[in-house]
Amino acid sequence: MSLTLAEKILSSKTGSRVEAGDIIVTSVDLIMAHDGTAPIAINQLKELGLNVFDPSKIILVLDHATPSPKETVSNLHKMIREFAWKNNIKLYDVGCGVCHQILVENHVNPLTVVLGADSHTCTHGALGAFATGMGSTDIAVAMGYGQTWLKVPHTYKIKIDGKLPPHVYSKDLILTIIKKITASGATYMSMEFQGSTLKHLTMEDRFTIANMAIEAGGKTGLFPVDETTIKYLANTGRSTNIRLEPDPDAYYQKELELDATQLQPVVAAPDQVDNVHPVSELEGQEVNQVFIGTCTNGRLSDLQTAARILKGNKVNSRVRLIIQPSSAKIYLQALKTGLIETFIEAGATVNPPGCGPCIGRHLGILADGEICLSTQNRNFKGRMGNPNSKIYLSNPEIAALAAVKGYITNPTK
Repeated sequence: MSLTLAEKILSSKTGSRVEAGDIIVTSVDLIMAHDGTAPIAINQLKELGLNVFDPSKIILVLDHATPSPKETVSNLHKMIREFAWKNNIKLYDVGCGVCHQILVENHVNPLTVVLGADSHTCTHGALGAFATGMGSTDIAVAMGYGQTWLKVPHTYKIKIDGKLPPHVYSKDLILTIIKKITASGATYMSMEFQGSTLKHLTMEDRFTIANMAIEAGGKTGLFPVDETTIKYLANTGRSTNIRLEPDPDAYYQKELELDATQLQPVVAAPDQVDNVHPVSELEGQEVNQVFIGTCTNGRLSDLQTAARILKGNKVNSRVRLIIQPSSAKIYLQALKTGLIETFIEAGATVNPPGCGPCIGRHLGILADGEICLSTQNRNFKGRMGNPNSKIYLSNPEIAALAAVKGYITNPTK
C-alpha cells in the first residue's frame, strides 16, 4: 500500500515504513512553547531532572499576553527569559509576533517533525512538516530527549478543485470544510489538502487553512510541497529541493470533495466554529467590536484586504476596530506600504504584534452583552475574555466592512 503525506513524513523521520495506526517514536526537529505554556514545561523539565537536549531545536516566544498586562504575567515572562538565556535557547520577546507566524517565517522546513505547546501548531503543515500541538508535559519530555511518541494518524483527504470566486477567501474555504465535516469530524486525523485549487492558493492562504485543521479535531493539516512552497522558502532564506506529494493510490479513511467555484462568503456564528452560515443569512447583525489579526488572518494579504475597504472610509462611531499584525516583519511591511496610516486615519487601533484579544487576556476584552466580529480561529464562549459576550468569525473583508457599516454586510453586494 502506498503512503499519504503524514505517513511519508513520519517514515522519513523514523527511517522505516510506517502506516496509520502504528505507534512510533520519532526524533523531533523543532519544539516551540509560548508564555502561556512554557512555564509549565520548564517546571516539568526540572521535576523530571532533565536538561535541554539541543537548544538549537527549541524556540520560546512571548506572544499570548504581551506587553504584560499584570505583575503575575511579568514574573512568568521573567522566568522564561532567564531559562532561555541560561540554556542558549532562541527567544522571541515582546513585540516579535505570534509564535506560529514567527516559525513559518524563519524556522520550519519540509519533511520535519514540529511540536508546539499550542493547538494551532498544525499551521506549519502548510510547509510540508508533520506539525502538531501537545501538552506542556509532552513538550518538556521532547525538550529533554529530542524525541516523542505518537500514533500515526489516519488521513482525511480534502480535494478542492476550481478557483475561488470574488470575495471568497481561504478563511471561507476552511470554515466551509469545518461546517461540512463538523468540529469533531477529523479527530486525530491528518487533514491532507489536494486538488487544482491549490495552485491558486498563496502560502498565506495555506497557513490559514492548515491553522484551522485543529478546529475540525485534526492532528495536523498537510499540504504538498510544490513550487509555491519552494518559492516561499527561498524568499525567506530556506532554499530546498524537496518535493512532497502523496502516492496516487494512498489509502484515505475519509474523503471530501469541494467545488471551489461554488463557494460563497461565510460567517461562523456563536459559539462553535462549525456553526457556519452564508454571510447573507447573518447580514444586518450589529457588532460592537471588530478584530483583524491573529495567527489565522493577521498576515500582510489580510491587512491589504482590510485596507482596501477602509481607505477613504471611517470606522462606524458605534464600533471599535482593532488591528494586530501577526509579526514584526508584517508590521514593518504594513508601515512601509502605508497600511498602518490607512488604518489609523480610518479610526482603527493598531496593536503591537502578538495574539492580543484572541486569547482573552488583554488589548480588547469585551463587555457583557457585546458582540465581536473577528478574523481569529475560535469563537468559543468566553474565548475573548468574557463568557457573557458573543464572537462571530469571518474573513478580513467582511470584518472591515462591518467596522465601517456597524453590522455584518454581504460583500458580494
